[in-house]
Parts: sequence; C-alpha cells; structure tokens
Amino acid sequence: MTSFKLFKAGQFSPLSAAISVATTVQSFAHRHPRRVSAAVLTVLAGSAVTAFGVSDLGALPQGPAPVITQITETIEPSQLAEQVQAVDSQSLTLYRSELTRPADTVDSLLKRLGVDDADAAQFIRHDAVAANLLKGRTGKAIKALVEDGRLRELIVRGPAGDGDNETHFTRLTIERTANGFTARQQIVPLEVRQQLVSGTIQSSLFAAADDAGMPDAVTTQVAEIFGSDIDFRRELRKGDTFSALYEAHAADGEPITWGHASGKVLAARFINKGETHDAVWYQESGRKGAYFDLTGKSKTRAFLASPLAFSRVTSGFAMRFHPIQKTWKAHLGVDFGAPTGTPVRSVGNGVVSFAGVQNGYGNVVQIQHNGDRTTVYAHLSRIDVRRGQRIDQGDRIGAVGATGWATGPHLHFEFKVNGKQIDPMVIARASESLQLSPQSLGAFKKVATTVAQRLNQASDWHTAGAQTGPRFE
Repeated sequence: MTSFKLFKAGQFSPLSAAISVATTVQSFAHRHPRRVSAAVLTVLAGSAVTAFGVSDLGALPQGPAPVITQITETIEPSQLAEQVQAVDSQSLTLYRSELTRPADTVDSLLKRLGVDDADAAQFIRHDAVAANLLKGRTGKAIKALVEDGRLRELIVRGPAGDGDNETHFTRLTIERTANGFTARQQIVPLEVRQQLVSGTIQSSLFAAADDAGMPDAVTTQVAEIFGSDIDFRRELRKGDTFSALYEAHAADGEPITWGHASGKVLAARFINKGETHDAVWYQESGRKGAYFDLTGKSKTRAFLASPLAFSRVTSGFAMRFHPIQKTWKAHLGVDFGAPTGTPVRSVGNGVVSFAGVQNGYGNVVQIQHNGDRTTVYAHLSRIDVRRGQRIDQGDRIGAVGATGWATGPHLHFEFKVNGKQIDPMVIARASESLQLSPQSLGAFKKVATTVAQRLNQASDWHTAGAQTGPRFE
C-alpha cells in the first residue's frame, strides 16, 4: 500500500519554516561564497532582462488564502509477481531460417538451425521423403521451429525438379507428432508479385542496383530497354537515378533463392544527365508485347545498340593503340569483353552475306540489312548461321571467342553504311521505331498514367531515404 499526504494549513509554522530556510542558506553561503555570488548576479541579470515583461504585482487584487486539504488514497499495485511467473512458465519457440549449402550434411544443417535432436536427424537420414532435403540443388530456403533444441517443424522450399520451372516450387514439410515424425512433399504454384525499386548511380549501374537490392537480371533488362537512349559506356553520370517495377516470384509469400527469381520488367525510368526516359511494357491484341515511352512510341528500334546482352566495353569507337601491330590507328568498331561462349545476337533483321574465316577477324559473320547497311561480328569461337540465311533481330548467330588477331576473348563489332564504318550507337538512336496503332493508343495511355504514378512514388521513397530495398506492390 502506498499513501500520499498533503498538509493542512496551520499544521506547520510559517515563521519556523522561514527560520529553517534562512539558516540553511546562511550555512551554504559560508561554505560556498563564490557560488552564492554567481547565483545572485545571475538572478539580478535575469531580472533586468525580464523586467520589461513583468507587471506590477502590487497593483493586482489579493484573493483569499488557499485552502490546503489532506487527502489519503490507497493505490493497489499491479500483480507483478504473478505476471513474471506467467511469462516464466511460457515455453520459448525459436523460428530460424537458413539456406542449404553444397557441403551440408544432415548434422551440419541441423546444427546451424540450432537443432540438437538425434531423433530428427535419424528420421531425415532414413525417411525416403525427408531425405530429399539435401538432394538436388543447393540454395533451398529452410524455416525451422525449434523448442529447447528439439525440432518441431521443418519447411524446405526449393525448385520443382532439376529444371528452371518458373511456375511451381517444391515444399517439403517435416513435422513432429505424438507418434513421431512425418514428412510430405508438395508441388505448389509460385506466386507472381510486383516489386518496385529505385537507386542512384555512384560508380556503376550494377553497383547502384546491388545497393538498391535490384537483381542482376532486372538490371540487365533495364540496360537493354534504354540501350538506344543512353550510352552506358560513356554517358552514365554520378547522381543519375533509376526506378523499376518488375515481376518477382515468391514461394509462400517469400522471394525465392533459385532459378529465375525475377521476371519481366513491367515499367522503368532512367534519369540521365537530367533527361527522363520512361518505358512501359504493353501488348496490343494479336501482336507481340514491347516497351513504349509514355507517348506510345516504341522503345524497340530497327537496330539494337549492342550485339551482346548488356556487358562492359573494352575498346570503343575511337583511336586506340593496336595491341598487336603496336601502332595508333582508328578503331572503327566496338570491342565487347565477355567470356568465351557468350551468345552473340544480330542487331537487326537481315540476310547472312558471309559466314567463315577472314584473316585477322578469325571466325566472322556479316549480315546485310536494308538500305546498304551491314554489320560485322568477328573473333567468334563458333558460327551458328550459314550464308544466305535470313535473320531476325536478336537471333543468335555465334559465340564470343578469341580467333584471328585477338589477345583475349572478346567480340569485335562493326556497323557499316555504304561500306563506311559508323558508330553503332549513332545508328541505333537514328533507326526507326514503331508506334502503337490509334485503336490501342487510348488504352495504353491509361496504363501509362497509372504506371508513371507508381514510378513517381518509387522516386519519392528513394529521395526521402525511406526505401531500403525492393517493395512488394
């Protein structure tokens, strides 16, 4: 029981109280004369400053003396002892997450999960279904419910089969029951969810994408989408920003860690040197889907900017010191550094005019396009087309290699107009683009307006510093 008391008027003497206070002050002054002097000066200075805002209290009417009444109230404290005992009696259940590793055994995996349970380990080793835990690919996502070191439930999510099944996943569940452990395995559809992410360039596109939590596959798509608008080799600037709305695959509501975790980019924005570039995925009835800007103009042009999926460029269209001839000369093409075997694609529709070996070019393919335009692909490790074959934009024509006069694996690429080499980026930007039909333009603009609002939202989050990674939509 706790009591609070207020004293009635008359239960103490004002005179005795004043004498007591005076005695205390006098004692303090003798012991600390300098502190008292400083305090007095401070009070006087404060009084001087505030005097203009203080009224003449003597002019105010004096009211009756206050009546002070003693009040005693009993307060019952909370039943803390009982609450502490109730919390202490509750069992502690741990929920842990892990990924399977190549060198995992049943014991090593259970140890990382905080499981010290011989019965569980024995069951997983000998049960035909539970043994699938460590079969197949590594990188499976594991969730475990553990109580005092004993396994209560283990859920394993991984790919459905050995292939990259993009529609389903395998869920393996191991549970402890009154009669021992049970195991069951199910094939479950993957969820397709939308994620929104933004980032700012500090050094490179991929570094900024990693900081923003954007998967490499999405980053590559973004670079491909804007490849004809932005020269990522020479025009990327610190402070450029990007946003992307893309499909993400989830298993039981959690992002997957295997296969194609991310899908198609649905919309993207890239602000380069203050200029905004937008792209929205849209599919007209009866036609292939494509990316369009907010006005309905296709981002797909007659020629791609690169014969490789987005990669680093080792030697651009400019003067260079030739690594073999040891002289400075014009490099009338672009060299793309990439591992041997990297697929090489045609940058536009055309017909193969040459496919074979050509001196310093090694294995080379030439494609004739409309309007006296020709493309050359050199140093190939293999050739996958033949002379006279008709090729569509994006078709594979060979693979990166180091044949001919090459110091290492790379692709030498040239774009010629009337036999004269031209910078491929200039051609890509000047090439024709498609337009949506008038019948589809109205519906597209409604979609584009909604998407633009979501990209604006992503940019706002990023600017405010509130976004720490992709957001599910």
